[in-house]
Amino acid sequence: PRICFVNKMDRVGADFARTLSQIRTKLQANPIALQIPFGTEAEFQGVIDLISMKVIRYADETLGAEALVEEIPEAMMPEATTYREQLIEKVCEANDELLEKYLHGEPMADDDIIATLRRRVIESVRSEQAPFVPVLCGAAFKNKGIQPLLDAVVNYLPSPIDVPPVTGLDPTKAEETVVKREASDDAVFSALAFKILTDPFVGQLTFFRVYSGMMKTGASVYNPTKDRTERLGRILKMHANKREEINEVYAGDIAAAVGLRSMATGDTLCDRRYPITLEAMEFPEPVISLAIEPRTRADQEKLGQGLTKLTAEDPTFRVRTDHETGQVVISGMGELHLEIIVDRLQREFGVAASVGRPQVAYKETLTKPSAGEGRYIKQTGGRGQYGHVKIRIEPGKSGTGFEFINDVVGGAIPREFIKPVEGGIREAMTTGVLAGYPLDDLTVSLYDGSFHAVDSSEVAFKIAGSMAFQAAAKKAGPILLEPVMRVEVVVPEDYLGDTMGDMKGRRGRIHSMEARGGTQILTAFVPLAAMFGYATDLRSRTQGRATFSMHFGQYEPAPEQVSEEVVARVLGR
Repeated sequence: PRICFVNKMDRVGADFARTLSQIRTKLQANPIALQIPFGTEAEFQGVIDLISMKVIRYADETLGAEALVEEIPEAMMPEATTYREQLIEKVCEANDELLEKYLHGEPMADDDIIATLRRRVIESVRSEQAPFVPVLCGAAFKNKGIQPLLDAVVNYLPSPIDVPPVTGLDPTKAEETVVKREASDDAVFSALAFKILTDPFVGQLTFFRVYSGMMKTGASVYNPTKDRTERLGRILKMHANKREEINEVYAGDIAAAVGLRSMATGDTLCDRRYPITLEAMEFPEPVISLAIEPRTRADQEKLGQGLTKLTAEDPTFRVRTDHETGQVVISGMGELHLEIIVDRLQREFGVAASVGRPQVAYKETLTKPSAGEGRYIKQTGGRGQYGHVKIRIEPGKSGTGFEFINDVVGGAIPREFIKPVEGGIREAMTTGVLAGYPLDDLTVSLYDGSFHAVDSSEVAFKIAGSMAFQAAAKKAGPILLEPVMRVEVVVPEDYLGDTMGDMKGRRGRIHSMEARGGTQILTAFVPLAAMFGYATDLRSRTQGRATFSMHFGQYEPAPEQVSEEVVARVLGR
């Protein structure tokens, strides 16, 4: 079940009717407007509620804190009436009593309309029809339309008991075993940590949603992802910037816990006797990096603490140390993302730091099958080291990631050494064979090897696995992958040609163009390396009249010339 909120109605070119149409055609949904905008673009003042048939207007000076309920102006009544009739027709499709009232021209109670809409939203998910989606609108940055949106979440979305039991996997079973948890206070406890926040007064706050059972303050909870048991300290009920300490939580509750140090976003909390791993969120890999250095020795310790806390809060933010230069390198989803991180380090942790130029997070992959052998033998007088492995490598499809397959038969390599071999391969993948960038999208099969009854060890097989992978990867046609961004530019028609030319000059591929009033929406796929400084260029090129948004699209093979330049720069040629 879902509802839609059409945001940024105060922007130039905002078109509520067009967005409704796109929800229907592009998302294959069945949208129904519960509101229409009151005012357009810079004159957007609030919304017209189609259930109560009132205007909800927000004063700019209060930033949406106060909502004024007024009558609909006569000039807007025809448009509001048309949308209202469409809403009533949709409601009557699912309620014969309301249909009877509608046909006889009788008034309908707001509560009846809301109840019927709620039922339609929930039932449409279980049917094969297009999902029934209530649509609201507003301008979130100025808090316009937010209060009705929160009311709509309560009115139309299902409560925990309205949805099927949550499912997860049993972490104690080797084979994939699905486990269900009923949304009942009497069921076994299970919850999902969906957000980590660092609080200056209480430390790490773990926000979690209880799917089943109940839990009290002071009880022990098990984290199957980390295989750790921790004591649940204080439990806080959060409401905006207010918090209330509570003693227990029940199925359906959302709360924050103090004291769970091992938790990360997406981890499961459960009863150790009845473990379950709930489905976690998936986060994209970072696409841009930059080096950051503390200016003084005092800043160095604060930098480490700040980065640790920010990494716990944001799963898309990564930190590593460059082994060659010793520099701390931070990675994120874009220039703005890293600018905010650096700003938070200064504001919240008092870190004075110097940052380098942003660097693109390239990857490497392989283009053809290969095989390799790794043999690590070392004698030092006493017990030696012996590890010997043979592997095959096959390139995978884009986005499939890494897969390790154990094809060893006949005990050629004892079971306890298989994991170290995989660990050595994974470690070797972090520094590719072309330019030192991480390798991705491949399958490695361990099919043979040998061991020594006395000298073999986990360390020896880990090193042998790394050696075998490097030998095989060099023969497997390594190529460079570059991140390609999906860029959407809203530009006046007068500047469209110039903007398209600039986009093509940045190695961009035009995906689509759509007219909207006097503007054009240009969608293109552009390599991230060509997008640095684009905001400034676009502003000067269009006299500040165009805007753009950008998010990660996919990794694609870099052109040969680009690849050669990147490799030469990295290797210092």
